[in-house]
Amino acid sequence: MEFNELITRCRSYRRFDESYRIDHELLIKLIGYARLSASAANRQPLKYLIYNSPEDCERIFPCTAWAGYLPDWPGPEPGERPAAYIIILGDRTITESFGIDPGIAAQTIMLGAVEAGLGGCMIASIEKEQLRNELKIPQTYEILLVIALGKPVEKVVIEDIKNDDVKYWRDENRVHHVPKRPLNELILKL
Repeated sequence: MEFNELITRCRSYRRFDESYRIDHELLIKLIGYARLSASAANRQPLKYLIYNSPEDCERIFPCTAWAGYLPDWPGPEPGERPAAYIIILGDRTITESFGIDPGIAAQTIMLGAVEAGLGGCMIASIEKEQLRNELKIPQTYEILLVIALGKPVEKVVIEDIKNDDVKYWRDENRVHHVPKRPLNELILKL
């Protein structure tokens, strides 16, 4: 897959074929990609939890919030929920400040997932204490991000932004539309 196609296909997918199982070894491989990514001061403070059983996914799902711009949509229905999760934690014994490391790691994982024919969604809207209690995550680790993964069953379309409205939306066919600013608006000439 060409890099341009990889980037274009790396969207936030929120509906999956829940019956499609993701192999544990592939999840380890994705974290291996993140391990090789840049880390501020090379501290490498991130740790990861992997969950891919239906039972574990069912425990994690209620701890996540989906699609803030779609207030009438509570998230994927049963059958369209993620088949796996990678939870990114910050190890407080290494540092108290995780900076941009979680974003770099998460995007690397997402790109690897797309290359493997999967899709995902980075979730920062997390019921952290509920998740901590459900998974028995020690206080030593700060919960930073949840990455939901699966085989996408939705179409995501990138389109030009209109009237400075950045809100994504769904049409009557459940196609997910994502407005993006044009390149000439992003590159400044000072």
